[in-house]
Amino acid sequence: MKKTLERNRTPGTTGSVLHAAAGYDWLVWFVMFGRERIFREKVLRLARLEPGESVLDVGCGTGTLAIAAKRHVGPTGSVYAIDASPEMIARASRKARKAGIEVLFKSALAEALPFPDAYFDAVLTTLMLHHLPRKARQQCAREIRRVLKPRGRVLAVDFASAARERRSLVGHFHRHGHVDLGDIMAVLSEADLKTVESGAVGISDLQFALAAPSCCA
Repeated sequence: MKKTLERNRTPGTTGSVLHAAAGYDWLVWFVMFGRERIFREKVLRLARLEPGESVLDVGCGTGTLAIAAKRHVGPTGSVYAIDASPEMIARASRKARKAGIEVLFKSALAEALPFPDAYFDAVLTTLMLHHLPRKARQQCAREIRRVLKPRGRVLAVDFASAARERRSLVGHFHRHGHVDLGDIMAVLSEADLKTVESGAVGISDLQFALAAPSCCA
């Protein structure tokens, strides 16, 4: 297999899966213009994580955000992270062991989360939804709603538009796609998740939506 960030289909998912974990961290750094650490901290602030909470990172890649989330929720909190790529999970697990951080990484599909109902205080999904066709996004949102506690919340972050990136140097390397903010909010709403805050992340062409179960938003 070529050592590139090519996207492949994984059995059981209709989405695209990045398997070449070795270059993923470099790509994220590149598309963030070297502000990847700032991006992680901004995401954790937007997610309103608190010490002691249980957190799920859906589409965790090589685990950098999940590891940072564990530091945020502290020893009394717990962080789980899933990705459809076993290669990404293997690399994420190695990074966590090296950092001495306890995160439970698991190879699984965003459309079929292997967790019980009402289990998490917060669910994060960053730079992942654009890999899924709309029907798979809808199923992912329903699964996120299922595993969220009644007063939990989900933070979705993704690229706003591919048009400007295609004309840039970043666009030459980054062809993942994009998801309009309105579509993210609509998919969340269909899953009974009400958006309580949304807007630009302030890094690259990224946008976010923070949502909670409609009954408690």
